[in-house]
Amino acid sequence: MMTRTLGNTDLRVAPLALGGNVFGWTIDEAMSFRVLDAFVAGGFNLIDTADVYSAWAPGNSGGESEAIIGRWLKATGNRDRVVLATKVGLEVVPGEKGLSRAYILKAVGRSLNRLQVDTIDLYQAHRDDESTPLEETLGTFGELVRRGTVRHIGASNYTAPRLALALDVSRRHGLPRYECLQPGYNLYDRGEYETELEALCRTERLGVIPYFSLAAGFLTGKYRTEADLSKSARGTKAKGYLNERGFRILAALDAAAARYESTPGKVAIAWLLARPGISAPIASATSVEQLQDLLDATTLELDAEAVKRLDEASA
Repeated sequence: MMTRTLGNTDLRVAPLALGGNVFGWTIDEAMSFRVLDAFVAGGFNLIDTADVYSAWAPGNSGGESEAIIGRWLKATGNRDRVVLATKVGLEVVPGEKGLSRAYILKAVGRSLNRLQVDTIDLYQAHRDDESTPLEETLGTFGELVRRGTVRHIGASNYTAPRLALALDVSRRHGLPRYECLQPGYNLYDRGEYETELEALCRTERLGVIPYFSLAAGFLTGKYRTEADLSKSARGTKAKGYLNERGFRILAALDAAAARYESTPGKVAIAWLLARPGISAPIASATSVEQLQDLLDATTLELDAEAVKRLDEASA
């Protein structure tokens, strides 16, 4: 398995990250274990979750994904085989959120307990918190790095100006910096990342692990009409893609899939991997079969003509 260095860290990751948002939501613990087993058996290692996953599901209170991963790690002894990434900042307990020192220290303890580990490999700010000075947030992350509780830190959902400012604060104050960005980015959602964030990440040599790599499943071709949206619990998120541009993108994916004897979803992942600076797209799977399709995508190499046609269709 060819691995990539994540930004300027010592973390080496395979070219696809497993999204843990579905654990304890659209798949139960037994299936989550099967998917995790298959992911590691396939030679992949980056598992991405968050403390808030999956608080939105009926009967959940948050932390379900981390807890499932923790029980899997304990049952299998696979801690040394994975790069463990989680996030902090969104509301899990009512009234508690943000990136203040007090909240980060409280939240990291909860995450460590659920994950049943001593160290988090990549601890990410889930969303920018402009109400807390960056010096406070980054200083707190620095405390965690010095303790060995966290190895490296990353940012998710930051704008280019705020990410640039955070990197400058780290430089000026001698604090650990965000070594990785997790933006929403895929063949349909290109504007925000490509307009400003891409150049900044490449200049600063940040790792990039985009989420929504398949646009909530739309880029697999699963949702082509509004009637299709009922196919899964996440179908409603794909509704916004059912438009002229979305259908043009699906047509280009279908054409590329036919040419490579592949699938639209594999082609969409391969397109991301062909983008400069992308470390490992994040994708989730609700079955071992679905996971295998994602893993296979990492071996599909699109030629320049295929990339050009996809670029044009999604422009």
